[in-house]
Amino acid sequence: MKSKIICIAFALISSISIAQSKVGTVDSEYIINLMPETKVVSERSQNYGAKLDSSFTIKVETYKAKIEAFKKNEKTLGELAKQAEYKELAEMESDIKKYQQNGNQLMQLKQDELMRPLYAKLSNAIATVAKAEKYTQILTITGNEFAYIDNKFDITELVLKNLGIAIPVAEGK
Repeated sequence: MKSKIICIAFALISSISIAQSKVGTVDSEYIINLMPETKVVSERSQNYGAKLDSSFTIKVETYKAKIEAFKKNEKTLGELAKQAEYKELAEMESDIKKYQQNGNQLMQLKQDELMRPLYAKLSNAIATVAKAEKYTQILTITGNEFAYIDNKFDITELVLKNLGIAIPVAEGK
């Protein structure tokens, strides 16, 4: 008899604890793309990329000019001067290759640096909505695959409202 009561009590406690958990989803990338600050971040990233490109272009033009000057003066240069020019050109070429390789990494670092405040703002908004709506867990649907998601637990629109971002009206509605 005691074992039946213990089993029933355990089942009741388990069902109560399961019933208390509320899981929701949010499309964080969708929200980030709608945030007005994203346009500023995009402009800043493009400006930074343009600066990198202009620096790269200057390096390449300087390198080309140095090659042309070397070709014109090659016949009049002595052997030691030629070796010094070859060494300088090789160093310039190596510098250009390194700059080109680092360009993508620099752009990604700048993008991450500029986006960090937006993700922090989004995270705070998600936490506010989740607490207000008594969710125990919120999963992001961007980049993840789920077999089934009940859209009534998606808090994307609530987070957008919390951030004061208007929800775009879909065409055809």
